[in-house]
Amino acid sequence: MNTKTTQDLSPHRHISFTAHYTGYIWYLLGISHERLATAKGKQLATLLHPFETLAEKFVGHSVRSTLKLRHRLIDQRLEQLIAQHPDLQIIEIAAGLSPRGWRFRQKYPAISYIEVDLPAMATTKREALQPIDPDAKVYGCDIFSEQFQQILKQDLDHSRPIAVLSEGLINYFSKDLIGQLSQILSTGFQQFPNGYFISDLYPEPTHRLAKVIWHSSKLLKFLSKSEFQFYFTSPQEAAEFFKMHGFKKTHIRQASNFEHPEEQNHLGDIVWIVDAQV
Repeated sequence: MNTKTTQDLSPHRHISFTAHYTGYIWYLLGISHERLATAKGKQLATLLHPFETLAEKFVGHSVRSTLKLRHRLIDQRLEQLIAQHPDLQIIEIAAGLSPRGWRFRQKYPAISYIEVDLPAMATTKREALQPIDPDAKVYGCDIFSEQFQQILKQDLDHSRPIAVLSEGLINYFSKDLIGQLSQILSTGFQQFPNGYFISDLYPEPTHRLAKVIWHSSKLLKFLSKSEFQFYFTSPQEAAEFFKMHGFKKTHIRQASNFEHPEEQNHLGDIVWIVDAQV
């Protein structure tokens, strides 16, 4: 008997394969736990290692170096928000095998930190965390579903601020879906005194070997059976997009100028951080 639900068969389910690779890279970088490193992740990391090494030598960037950078930048912004709002509630969407929830729950035991992913990946994450973080809240649902909106309505304290985090997700969506997600979040944030959306974003590459990066993105698109694309050519263009979809304030933080998000020119960074607020 087929017991798969509509949630299990989400059209976005193919993206989850990347969670195994990223989970293993974070483990190799020493910021994760062995429980979050899978055999599939090790296999992918071993397969891609020669290509990653060549990219780092000749392009100056690779998937794994970018993973390290974006993870650090999101952590940095989240640390700032917790310092500003000690009672912050956090939801990490498409959390995959990210170690961030495990690490932040250890460091800030008083915070509320919920992880959300599609049901199959959420089950994998819960089982991995059970021996090391048994009280972790990991929910399985599609973020475009009513079920996710119910989490915002029923599972959080509406007197406390909220931050929703996304990492390695939105460039896999079409621009219309990014807009839909932004609208869902900005509308849901109206229930809270403060609401923040923090996400990485890959802009149109300007590197002298941008064609290499572009062809690498085609591989990601093929493997994940998704819409991996670059949509924005300037921070101003990206900021205006998120403002059009419900956010009152949006800063685009570039890695090389992270503390000065008012910069409007593309500085050539391979990854940006979206910092949007209602």
